Amino acid sequence: MSERPGTPRRETRRLVAGRGVFTGDIALPRMAHVAFLRSPHAHARIVRIDSAAARAMPGVLRVAAAADLAAVCKPMQTAMANAPDHVSPPQSPLADGVARWQGEPVVAVAAETQAAAEDAVEAIEIAWEELPAALDAAAALESGAPLVHPALGHNRALDRALGKPDVAAETAQGEVVVARRFGFNRHTGVPLEPRIVLADYDPFADSLAVWQSHQVPHQMHDVFARLLGIPEHRVRVVCRDVGGGFGIKLHVYPDELATAALAKLLGRPVRFESRRTEAFVSDAHAREFEIEGRLAAGADGTIAALETDILCAAGAYSIYPRGSVGDAMLAGMMMGGPYRVGAQRARVRVAYLNKVPTGSYRGVGQPVGCAVTEVLVDEAAHALGVDPVEFRRRAYHRADALPLTTAGGLRLESISLRPCLDALVARMDYAGLRAEQRRLREAGRLAGIGVATFLEMTAPGAYLYGPAEIRISAQDSATVQIDPAGMVRCAVGCTDQGQGTLTGVAAIVAEALGVPMEHVAVEAGDSAGPYGGGAYASRGLPIGGEAAHRAARDLRAHLLELAAPLLQTKPEALDIRAASIVDKAGGAERMKLAELSRIAHFRPDLLPGGTAPRLAATQSFVPAAPYFAANGVQGCLLEIDRETGVIALRKHWVVEDCGRIVNADLVDGQLRGGVVQGLGCALLEHCVYDGEGQLLAGSLMDYAMPRADNMPPIDVGHVSTPQPGTALGIKGVGEAGTVGASAAMWCAVNDALRPLGARMERMPFTAERVLAAIKAANG
Repeated sequence: MSERPGTPRRETRRLVAGRGVFTGDIALPRMAHVAFLRSPHAHARIVRIDSAAARAMPGVLRVAAAADLAAVCKPMQTAMANAPDHVSPPQSPLADGVARWQGEPVVAVAAETQAAAEDAVEAIEIAWEELPAALDAAAALESGAPLVHPALGHNRALDRALGKPDVAAETAQGEVVVARRFGFNRHTGVPLEPRIVLADYDPFADSLAVWQSHQVPHQMHDVFARLLGIPEHRVRVVCRDVGGGFGIKLHVYPDELATAALAKLLGRPVRFESRRTEAFVSDAHAREFEIEGRLAAGADGTIAALETDILCAAGAYSIYPRGSVGDAMLAGMMMGGPYRVGAQRARVRVAYLNKVPTGSYRGVGQPVGCAVTEVLVDEAAHALGVDPVEFRRRAYHRADALPLTTAGGLRLESISLRPCLDALVARMDYAGLRAEQRRLREAGRLAGIGVATFLEMTAPGAYLYGPAEIRISAQDSATVQIDPAGMVRCAVGCTDQGQGTLTGVAAIVAEALGVPMEHVAVEAGDSAGPYGGGAYASRGLPIGGEAAHRAARDLRAHLLELAAPLLQTKPEALDIRAASIVDKAGGAERMKLAELSRIAHFRPDLLPGGTAPRLAATQSFVPAAPYFAANGVQGCLLEIDRETGVIALRKHWVVEDCGRIVNADLVDGQLRGGVVQGLGCALLEHCVYDGEGQLLAGSLMDYAMPRADNMPPIDVGHVSTPQPGTALGIKGVGEAGTVGASAAMWCAVNDALRPLGARMERMPFTAERVLAAIKAANG
């Protein structure tokens, strides 16, 4: 007898428990696979879907459109309580009546195998009515532009003013006023591991278990519970061993939500894996900007005024749940951050377009704000006849003025601008490089030196999402427990996408407890574990590590309280070192920690009456500050071939202050990786669209990525200024390399072209664009 689609296949399994062997006929649902028919158009009305042929194909379990999933899944809609001017339409897991970007999922097919699902997708026929598409941000905000969401009546996602209403009077005080235009290319994260989700719904228990390649399991736990209508305590999300995220895996994607909805409809596990080609039209994009900036300055380092007009191109929706306006807002706030700016003004506009939705990507708007600021500072320095390094030194915030709030609204508590700059100048041999540059220019070669100062806003506190009523945790919790053999387990709410966060947590716990690092095992990435915010904004060790440290110190104190009566002394006379209880004064070993743990677990009768051994401790931490400000300076040396326009990166330098360094190799690795990502964005990466809204860079054959043969040697140095108000003094470092790299390269490219009277105003700095700039400057 044939099985009905969706009926679990019945298989016989032998269940082994202890020494007994039990055989029974039990229902084990086989895993289904899902594939999506995605819109081939940037904007089109769905006239008719004919899926009859697909439904009849072998192995097909379900063919679902928007209406089918609506019965079990609510739409997503980003909302910010503190930003009523942010307008955001609802978004269904599958396009409901209209597809609004090329790549939007329209129909989902669940089948017994991946191949069967993909074959069935090919058999579906859709009748489309193409609609005009909004593809340019400036044009999209004009009257009469094609509307991405006609119900809104406009394409405006945000229009907001930052800083002073008018800075004309302050601008007039500058000795020079420099004005420049900036174009930033749309790009995406391309993590090594694609997005993958496996959702397993149990209809009898009304429970959902999800295994996902994602950065924030507790966020997804909340999302699946609310949108699928499942009690929160019956949802579990596991995100272990995630192969890269870069912010791309912070968001809720419609295809992943549809996968979970299909699992609920079918009552069986359903798996989705984004193929690389579909990832380019479904993974979040970022950083498509057009910016006009103007800076008024004096030779003494006074920056009288900074004014910017920021236009950001979002996609078809404000990505859920964090939204698509943060890139632009943070870019505006970061402008001028390291410098004493007298008055600052920014207008921030975000437009909906018929493109892939935009979202968080490594650094969010910080690389944009840094690049605009540093190029303007460079241009002002040259207009004033002051060396760019010296001008920065004069213009920096003074150490004795800290803590302070910048003209852009950033709170800075503990930064080290001048020490980082001095260290960078020494590591670069800046004077020697300038002398070498003069010799190269005399020989007709185009060598450029760029320096960029950056701030990195790390470990955001409750201010970021709390006032917006976005359900994302600012805190992390950690539980540290000791097992009978004296080994230590730590479960944390932060997660790891390859940064080495859990290695850092292990080192923190080992030091706090007084045991070797190899005695500590760290677990993370499970919503059934300690609550936390996962991984974003360089928060892992500053928040999760701080929580783990507190829990480990708490457990340590209790272990010493247990040991004291056994050793007939007081807890304060003892210490734990190298996994042994020792005399605090002389260090003499009194007993092994493993022996104490054995007694606490199995012989509590040896302890004073009424003692209840507490062999685990849980603590939480949420920053009191809005964020922990890290900082640094980057330098770039490059050469441009004046005949071909090709840029050769010769060397890159970074001096960075992330507070206390837990593991130098991990920190340096994060910096070098971030620099490569930033240089790749400036030199190569670009999500190119044609005039019909078709993504032309839709595979790794067309989307250029940095490679070992086009990246320079990267020299890394450090200054350490501990973060106040914390036990560990750690700031974040995960985005620092990316934040400053593009800015340093942009300054270096303009420096190389300056003898020709040319400059670059748009990334990426392709050979074609470089040659065009040279030609334009020379008639």
